[in-house]
Amino acid sequence: MDLMKHSKVFALAAVLALVAGCGGGAATQTDAEDEVVAEEVLVDDAAAELAAAEAQALEDAAAAEAQALQDRAAALPDIRTIYFDFDQSTIRSEFRDVLNAHAVYLQANPNARVVLQGHTDERGTREYNMALGERRGAAVQRYLASQGVRAAQMEVVSYGEERPVVRAARTSEDHARNRRVEMMYR
Repeated sequence: MDLMKHSKVFALAAVLALVAGCGGGAATQTDAEDEVVAEEVLVDDAAAELAAAEAQALEDAAAAEAQALQDRAAALPDIRTIYFDFDQSTIRSEFRDVLNAHAVYLQANPNARVVLQGHTDERGTREYNMALGERRGAAVQRYLASQGVRAAQMEVVSYGEERPVVRAARTSEDHARNRRVEMMYR
């Protein structure tokens, strides 16, 4: 009976040793798994930080670009006179950039108002020149409207030949300076 008793104790000790051995192996495996998970978390954190930094850099660049655009839009363009060819109300290509700058300004400043004053040289009848000055102002108004400027911000007035820049014009250059639309802001 002693032998049986000792065999049971021995078997129990063997089972306990086996369980303890397996438990130790599991703990070692769990530690290794924990290290891998910790490394993955560190890599994920670094990637997230990098992505956040890149997103912030893009956001900062977009904000700087928007501010630069707003600064340009806030500045009233220096050139405020658009010139026309003889007996024409067609906007010349060299003035499109000028008008685009005015359109940007007017869109950025919705309370700004502009009077588009149409002028002609003295050749032609008074009635004809009043109508031509009106057509020139309307051409500028249409162009600005096509660029998104609200109609309520613009007014067209024709002075025809009544307000020349050069009185008693003699040369073609003198006449050319009188054929214009002046943009007067209020």
